[in-house]
Amino acid sequence: MADNDQPTNQPAGQPSGQRGGGQTFQGLGSLRQALQQAARPAPAAVPVPTVMPEDLTPRLDAQGRAYATGKRKDAVARVWIKPGTGRVDVNGRESPVYFARPVLRMLINQPFAATNRAGQFDVWCTVKGGGLSGQAGAVRHGISQALTHYEPALRPLLKQQGFLTRDSRVVERKKYGKRKARRSFQFSKR
Repeated sequence: MADNDQPTNQPAGQPSGQRGGGQTFQGLGSLRQALQQAARPAPAAVPVPTVMPEDLTPRLDAQGRAYATGKRKDAVARVWIKPGTGRVDVNGRESPVYFARPVLRMLINQPFAATNRAGQFDVWCTVKGGGLSGQAGAVRHGISQALTHYEPALRPLLKQQGFLTRDSRVVERKKYGKRKARRSFQFSKR
């Protein structure tokens, strides 16, 4: 018998270092996965949804405007857009007068910048509730929704950049036994 010959009394597939009753679980994991994959039916071809022509029809009113509602914090904005020169009126005032901070005006113009439609639409909106920051976010949300109503093909682009998602963060309620939502009253040891 040569040095590398194995005794014939070992079962087939068992490592040479073990005899008789010892078992190894070395190949069981991959064997189990192979059995599960074989038992699993092949995935059926998922039909690709096709965009129907009625999905791409703009939703306009009698004056040719698209309407949408935008919300942020406690603010609610009703927004109408129509083709124009880029004028934005908020509660009857120009946007530089109503939103004096440049950051808020930039926030309102983000949907137009993302879709390369800057200066192509006039915006008329009324906004109630909340502060200026929440109102600007509500107007931005409303403009984004109205753009998708006017040009439904813009929806994937606006959705990808997060303009169509309603920001659900609101002020946390005050709790009893606390000064604010989480702030405790000042503690005095003596």
